[in-house]
Amino acid sequence: MEVYGGHGPDMGSQKPRILPWLVSQLDEGRLEGVAWLGQSRRRFRIPWKHGLRQDAQQEDFGIFQAWAEASGAYTPGRDKPDLPTWKRNFRSALNRKEGLRLAEDHSKDPQDPHKVYEFVNSAAGDFPEPEASPDTDGRFSTSDTQESVLEGLVNGMNLGPIPDEGASGLAVSPEYHPQLLLSPNSDIPAPYPTAGPPENPLKQLLVLEEDWEFEVTAFYRGRQVFQQTVFCPGGLRLAGPEGGDRTLPGQPITLPAPEALLADRVAKGYVSRVLSGLAGGLALWRAGQGLCAQRLGPCHAYWAVGEELLPDSSRGPDGEVPKETAGSVFNLGPFVTDLIAFIEGSKRSPRYTFWFCMGESWPQDQPWTKKLVMVKVVPTCLRALVEMARVGGASSLENTSLDLHISNSQPLSLTSEQYKAYLQDLVEDMDF
Repeated sequence: MEVYGGHGPDMGSQKPRILPWLVSQLDEGRLEGVAWLGQSRRRFRIPWKHGLRQDAQQEDFGIFQAWAEASGAYTPGRDKPDLPTWKRNFRSALNRKEGLRLAEDHSKDPQDPHKVYEFVNSAAGDFPEPEASPDTDGRFSTSDTQESVLEGLVNGMNLGPIPDEGASGLAVSPEYHPQLLLSPNSDIPAPYPTAGPPENPLKQLLVLEEDWEFEVTAFYRGRQVFQQTVFCPGGLRLAGPEGGDRTLPGQPITLPAPEALLADRVAKGYVSRVLSGLAGGLALWRAGQGLCAQRLGPCHAYWAVGEELLPDSSRGPDGEVPKETAGSVFNLGPFVTDLIAFIEGSKRSPRYTFWFCMGESWPQDQPWTKKLVMVKVVPTCLRALVEMARVGGASSLENTSLDLHISNSQPLSLTSEQYKAYLQDLVEDMDF
């Protein structure tokens, strides 16, 4: 594949700024489908074929590869091609530019998938030739480096309901007038295969109607006294023996009375007081692409995300569960981003186990087994995602079975490359 964007900068050069670089690509008109719309040079189109379409080819990612090479993120012959990452980084770099907006999104069109962008503050002719831009202290800006691209991607993921791509100031035109891409040597529109991408099974994770499965384990003074795995429509509530009020939202998970479980009479009394203080319970539920928690009774509770075998008592809690309002305890976006990085060998596996300390302060620098009531909650779908990455992420297993445990989903048979592609596609859906 020939890419007209130059190779990555050498050690003595600086990478170009993306907007002037993009204008030069549009002016040259050498990348198929990358073109100005009209003489004003304010609106332009970018081919945007889904990477999982059966007819997707490397040429469909020409503009994304060209930017990866120009920015130094990819050197042909040295680096492994990574088409989804090129596309994600290119989009994230554009989304951070205030003078540019997404005007129309036709990326789902089966004949001609593309997006139309528009300069809103400055005509394209106002951009100088591509060059590095110094900061105010004279150093060259690195705002478009891979690190900032990733940071922008993660920070852009919110816990609220996922809006369409027109959100966050990116207006989407309500009308669509198809524009067929012409063949270079003919006025006849070039044919396009109509096959759409296969449905990404991981997108079930984003569907609020799908009930996540939770494994709940309770410990009294470090002794396991309860474990239950349940699907929870509307979330769950950790409640004491008297707190299973079904008029409250969420499925009540009733923690057992301690009388027959503990030998120490004093410990029994204190555990009973904690369970009584839970009252309506501690609620945990899906919220957009994340999880929220709120306590419904007077009993204070602290939470942290830790390892599955034991909580991390070497540091403080991640937070206290609020009483008056919902508090965010998890965001799927950073989790999936970290999972991709783990598969690529650059980070440790992300954590997915939620620990709650009821009625007492978090066991920082203390044995957690001394705490009266500790509850562990594991979303089994997150555990399955991490286990799949551990087994096949760093190798090339050809047939690895993955059971998501979201609702009644069937186990998946994926290669590690397919799994990574599905994860990257999931991030793309969450990017806005």
